[in-house]
Amino acid sequence: MPVTVTLVGLAVLAVLVVMFLKLRRQDLLGAIVSKRKGSKLITRAEYVEGREQIPVVLSLTDDMFIYENPELDASFDLNRIDEIEYSDDLATGRDVHGWRVLRLRSHGQAFEFLVEKPDSVKWQAALPARSYGNQPSAKAV
Repeated sequence: MPVTVTLVGLAVLAVLVVMFLKLRRQDLLGAIVSKRKGSKLITRAEYVEGREQIPVVLSLTDDMFIYENPELDASFDLNRIDEIEYSDDLATGRDVHGWRVLRLRSHGQAFEFLVEKPDSVKWQAALPARSYGNQPSAKAV
């Protein structure tokens, strides 16, 4: 009996820890959104790396595309982005129900972000799709 109670207690504790970590991550992402308030566009998204989806905050300034979370702080100069594409599936062919894929290519490397559909409309207006060679550099509108 005491072993069963201990195992159930440990399982409940593990669930509570996971819930706490998820809520804490959301708080930290909210702090990043507040920090970026001066940007042209700020949304939450998922950065896709292989099969992993990493929650991030996307922001756009006059000359930079920034994606960050508490463990990641990365950006692109807009003039370094070769292609911008919006799609309903990932480059691997995996469908992303309820999301749109924002795909950036820079120097042969693709970066994919899952953006909620209403936010993708805002991103398409601010950072229009373009193919390699159609324009010399990306510009935020």
